[in-house]
Amino acid sequence: MFRLSGFLRELNAPTPVKPRANPPGPVVVWNLVRRCNLACRHCYSASSDKDFAGELTTAQAREVLFDLKRARVPALILSGGEPLLRPDLFTLTQSAKELGFHLSLSSNGTLIDAKVADRIAQAGFDYVGVSLDGTRAEHDRFRGRDGAYVRSVSALRLLRDRGVKVGMRFTMTGDNARCLPSLLKFRATEKIPRFYLSHLNYAGRGNRNRAEDADARTARAALDQLFEAARVAGDACEFVTGNSDADGPLFLLWVRRHFPDQAGHIEAKLRQWGGNASGVNVANIDTLGWVHPDTMWGHVRLGNVLERPFSEIWRDRSDPLRTGLAAHPRAVTGRCGRCRWLTICNGGSRVRAERVFADVWAEDPACPLTDEEIA
Repeated sequence: MFRLSGFLRELNAPTPVKPRANPPGPVVVWNLVRRCNLACRHCYSASSDKDFAGELTTAQAREVLFDLKRARVPALILSGGEPLLRPDLFTLTQSAKELGFHLSLSSNGTLIDAKVADRIAQAGFDYVGVSLDGTRAEHDRFRGRDGAYVRSVSALRLLRDRGVKVGMRFTMTGDNARCLPSLLKFRATEKIPRFYLSHLNYAGRGNRNRAEDADARTARAALDQLFEAARVAGDACEFVTGNSDADGPLFLLWVRRHFPDQAGHIEAKLRQWGGNASGVNVANIDTLGWVHPDTMWGHVRLGNVLERPFSEIWRDRSDPLRTGLAAHPRAVTGRCGRCRWLTICNGGSRVRAERVFADVWAEDPACPLTDEEIA
């Protein structure tokens, strides 16, 4: 994840550059349930509106929570499917809060009415992300359900009005990139305190529909709009991006154009950040208990929490993929291998490389930087 607003703050209030360091444990995205009431075109878990067998029981999930605490996991993101379709969601939420996790909820928003919004507010979530992938027609098409937009917008307002830190999550493709200016305007008007732009990653239905990915020109134009919107918003909104660590070098090039005197400091802070951290600072547990390097690696299983504790699975670096992901910079090839910004982005998405080139260490095919910019 590229925390754009944090780097913008460095322009006005620079902080000391420190050696790059990993936290003691990874942030865990936990897919609690695969069922979902929508059928989104980019869904990495290929969820659908039916029950799936073999998902963890409440007792099993609570045992996992205790072990995640032992593994020094600082934060949990409860996801799905649609996590609100899991009957014991708030029971598990209470356990997680008692254990001291920073707790986030990732929802499509369509099931959040006033009563559910009250429960979410009372549960003490530190953050709730609600998906909004375009204006009304585009969002409903993208999500596979008429009326999804109206319900998601309502959820954002209901949560905001209850004092919940809520954010808009926008997955950008070539089809909906044109909606970004309208979404940014909506965010500002509604005073939503967080905006997350996710680039398309090639997992689940996102891989099936990868031909819809935004091209380099479209992606760069969108990021220029995002950088400027974040600059204008200042501390009123936190802007972040995900699934394309080339956003770091692109931001540096933007700073060189607009704030050349601070470019050296920003470059140093970007190298301190270090780019993609899948399999190191980020982990995923799916609905069946399988552990993955992140949510996009559903086809790679590192172990199952019903058979071995997460803490033990995560310490085990015998898998060559884990070893390769832990390297910094990674031993990537192609354009990524010869890129001058490798220590900033760390090779971007290894999933996209594998899906397109059948080689996990090949170049990220979605990198929008030109050959001249990486030379």
